[in-house]
Amino acid sequence: MSRILIALGGNALGETPKEQLQIAKETAKPIVDLIEKGHEVIIAHGNGPQVGMINLAMEGTSMPFPECVAMSQGYIGYHLQNGIYEELNRRNIKKHVATIVTQVVIDENDEALKNPTKPIGKFYSKDEAETLLVEKGYTMVEDSGRGYRRVVPSPKPIDIVEKESIRTLVESGHIVITVGGGGIPVVREGFAYNGINCVIDKDFASEKIAELIAADYLFILTAVDRIAINFGKKDQIDLEKMSVEEAYKYIEEEQFAPGSMLPKVMAAIKFAESKKGRQAIIASLEKAKEALIGESGTIIY
Repeated sequence: MSRILIALGGNALGETPKEQLQIAKETAKPIVDLIEKGHEVIIAHGNGPQVGMINLAMEGTSMPFPECVAMSQGYIGYHLQNGIYEELNRRNIKKHVATIVTQVVIDENDEALKNPTKPIGKFYSKDEAETLLVEKGYTMVEDSGRGYRRVVPSPKPIDIVEKESIRTLVESGHIVITVGGGGIPVVREGFAYNGINCVIDKDFASEKIAELIAADYLFILTAVDRIAINFGKKDQIDLEKMSVEEAYKYIEEEQFAPGSMLPKVMAAIKFAESKKGRQAIIASLEKAKEALIGESGTIIY
């Protein structure tokens, strides 16, 4: 059987704790389908809406982003653990689930730290975005036709502090939830790892840990069943498979939205290039699962 890293999007987890818990229970079903078939499953997740809401709620305490990311890892991981445990118990599968508070190392000289690009928090109207720009100094951008969102710096991950713990748990047969929200961004300073005020893209962090623990597949989940070129146009084409070479070509043609699909495709390319035979699958969770037997999803190879 295969070792599979599943990257869940933060936007797909709901807008309230109650809604998120219910969604986590539904998400657990196709995940446990894979576990029941004997696959090793590791779960990563985004936190864009959640970390933005946490940061906004704690604005009066000047809570830094690393601590906000850590909080989101705990609260999202708690819901995913509960949903997965419930489904495992329903099927009488004796497995343990653990959420790892995960620190992700970045380069303190990464140029991305000077250029906010990562959307966080909820969507705002144009008028609301302009008010936040003036009153709070936030950088606000339009996000894929869905409204305006705050953006913050998003450097690339270069290592995972807890990688050995994650590998040990996976090899012992446990289900691991890790790099939540892209991981807590840290830099090595002397003997310590110190937090940096930014957010790491969960797709790149998911790719990094998938590579480090030698996963066979990387599932990057979206709201669509397949990647498309000419998306939303009359000549839209849904892709069943896409080679790395084709992916680079489509990136040059600006086929993928920078704030949504582009980082997913770039992370998929990096994973496919990391070792011969590795494949990334971009799709909704149900379709990604079906892609393993060639029925759906977009496979990047």
